[in-house]
Amino acid sequence: MASTSDLRVEKLFSVKDYVCVVTGGGSGIGLMASQALAANGAKVYITGRRVEALENAAKSHNPNDGGQIIPLGPCDVTKKSDLENLYSELSSKEKYINLVICAAGISGTKAEPNEEKATDLKEKLWSNETFEQWGETYNTDVTSVYFTTVVLLPLLQAGTETHGHLSASVIVISSMSGIMRHAQGHFSYNAAKGATVHLTKLMSAEFQKIRIRVNSIAPGYFPSEMTTSESDENQKSYVPDEKIQEKGHVPMGRAGRDEEIAQAVLFLTKNAYVNGEIIAVDGGVLNVVSGR
Repeated sequence: MASTSDLRVEKLFSVKDYVCVVTGGGSGIGLMASQALAANGAKVYITGRRVEALENAAKSHNPNDGGQIIPLGPCDVTKKSDLENLYSELSSKEKYINLVICAAGISGTKAEPNEEKATDLKEKLWSNETFEQWGETYNTDVTSVYFTTVVLLPLLQAGTETHGHLSASVIVISSMSGIMRHAQGHFSYNAAKGATVHLTKLMSAEFQKIRIRVNSIAPGYFPSEMTTSESDENQKSYVPDEKIQEKGHVPMGRAGRDEEIAQAVLFLTKNAYVNGEIIAVDGGVLNVVSGR
């Protein structure tokens, strides 16, 4: 039974001495998650396809005390060979991992289905998208999550053995888009994120046998390279409030903030009694736009 002093925030959410891996950790939500972990004492390996982005992120956002952000890569999470190399490199440096965050993703093609004649709608959707583009979106947003998690399972299980039952976990960055019925002009992306949501549930049920939890954060509109197509010299992106307000379905009237991702990451990392959950951090969008 916990004493009152055991319930202090610094005890509840400290990740001091945790070893974490974040894919897509060089920008956007992956970087927000990495900062949150490093700021609270974790050693965080970030990986991605662009070495310069990883190095910029580490240089700009390493905390002055405690944790670390360490670039590792390049790694293309859609290639088994890259993932095997990632596992080998991590295994040479660490005996265990406490947390993997799968944040790498792409938005895919866009075609707004706003035509009122079927012939016009067909022409727009047919000509703007291909099987190959759908495949690329699915491989990056879904299949890579599966193989990234699978390749790191031995290190994750070692993390549970080090820190206690079901303490090691995976956090999948899905999206509110995988829960809602509004296509947003992104049929391939929303369908892929719906699959990511379900994959999270499948892995949570199957991997609890080896004492690894799997949960997901489903973000709403957050500034990232995927939403703004750019990052500044610190690997950060910006979305003006007016851009969000124009959408007409975001009760908060602004994009999400780094701190709001950080709070969700620390909660799922530390609460060993949560498994298989999808936590929407969306500013209330799913109260306005119909979900499933």
